[in-house]
Amino acid sequence: DSLKISAPLLGIIIYFSYLCSSNNMKEQIRHIIGFFRYGLWQLNEDDTTPFKWIMIEILKKLVLAIRFFTAKRVVNKAAALTYSSLLAIVPILAVVFAIARGFGYNKYIEVWFRDALQSQPQAAEVIIGFVNSYLVHTKSGIFLGIGLLFMLYTVLMLVSNVEQAFNEIWQVKKPRTIFRTFTDYLAMFFCFPILIVLTSGLSIFMATMVNEMDDFMLLTPVVRFLIDMVPYVLMSGLFIAFYIFMPNTHVKPMCAVVPGILAGIAMQGVQIFYIHAQMFLSSYNAIYGSFAALPLFMLWLQISWTICLFGVELCYTNQNLDYYDYDANTGEISYRYRVMMCALLMSCVAQRFKQGGRPLTALDLRKRTRLPIRIVNDLLYKLIDAKLLLEVSADEKGETSSFIPAHDLRSMTVGTMVDHLESVGTWKIELDVNALFTEQWCKTLEIHTEYLHQLRNIPLEDLAKVQ
Repeated sequence: DSLKISAPLLGIIIYFSYLCSSNNMKEQIRHIIGFFRYGLWQLNEDDTTPFKWIMIEILKKLVLAIRFFTAKRVVNKAAALTYSSLLAIVPILAVVFAIARGFGYNKYIEVWFRDALQSQPQAAEVIIGFVNSYLVHTKSGIFLGIGLLFMLYTVLMLVSNVEQAFNEIWQVKKPRTIFRTFTDYLAMFFCFPILIVLTSGLSIFMATMVNEMDDFMLLTPVVRFLIDMVPYVLMSGLFIAFYIFMPNTHVKPMCAVVPGILAGIAMQGVQIFYIHAQMFLSSYNAIYGSFAALPLFMLWLQISWTICLFGVELCYTNQNLDYYDYDANTGEISYRYRVMMCALLMSCVAQRFKQGGRPLTALDLRKRTRLPIRIVNDLLYKLIDAKLLLEVSADEKGETSSFIPAHDLRSMTVGTMVDHLESVGTWKIELDVNALFTEQWCKTLEIHTEYLHQLRNIPLEDLAKVQ
């Protein structure tokens, strides 16, 4: 009997091994890889039907989000945010609970927090105990001084890390000013308890209506369904607001709606999975006891931040998909080609400055040069670091950031640009290596100096065609 059962399985294994080793299979795999790397980005709206074009755009967004998610090591950022969250969760909740107690709504906040961590009830109990103890000691004056400074440091570190992670995904180099950081996050701390109280009150009101509507056979299931949908709506709304508010750049609300909804549904799915997985973790709890709540809570935080940051990537690709001609990876660009593209961007900026027109933005430069927007943003900030360009921002969020030359146009030459790009970073390090150089080294330096001198005769504004 065992031979009769194993023979068909052996035949299937041999067949699939043959397919995988055949040239036809290898050709198909190369064709699929080539499609996702090049062919997908060359399709136009006129080449297919409207429905297929919508599916192609969705596929492009997913491919870009996954590509950027892996290339930028977002999982590592999620791990860093998990550590920061673990340090800052008690001080942040202490502030939120204190504000809620001032308005008499501390019970609503506690119920909301227990519902939010219903997959981790032990962690919720421990954290609420820490928060209550924190508030008691702070009220009595024991936790002032160093304790207060530690609380502020952990909160600011978490906020700074979150903003930095969001800004890196959005390619924003400029953080919030100190004044805006203080005002924005102070407003968030005050609005957060009020929002929780309002949503909790709405849920209680709808639950009361359900209890009083048992005689209405049609309306009761509808109201129960709406109550079940409240956590999804609330979580999705929080993610949408987070994606719009957190990056220090202009995020279109419509571009954050779908990623926020997907992130909210995914978070609720993780909650449901954790609740139903408790029976499988009984042996884990038996080994670690009450200490098991900590690693499980950290795992929950890690997954939550991963979902959140992947939603940020989706939001970024959703807003910038129209400016991607192909799936470009900036890390694979050679130094020589990078210098050529920098010269092209500098030429366009210099031409516009000479004409006396409005300074060019990143999107203007993308349209003129036909370079992908991610490459344009990356090179623009490299030129700023090299002190070749200046960024001019019309508002705090950098919605209309534009770029102008950092020097007089008469000195803006190809040689000046190459010299500045090569000089970025520490120019001299005190190392005893002079004895290793021969006479040919001096000749090499002379040739390089002459090379830069000849390039200084070529103005940057003459490289690109005037548009």
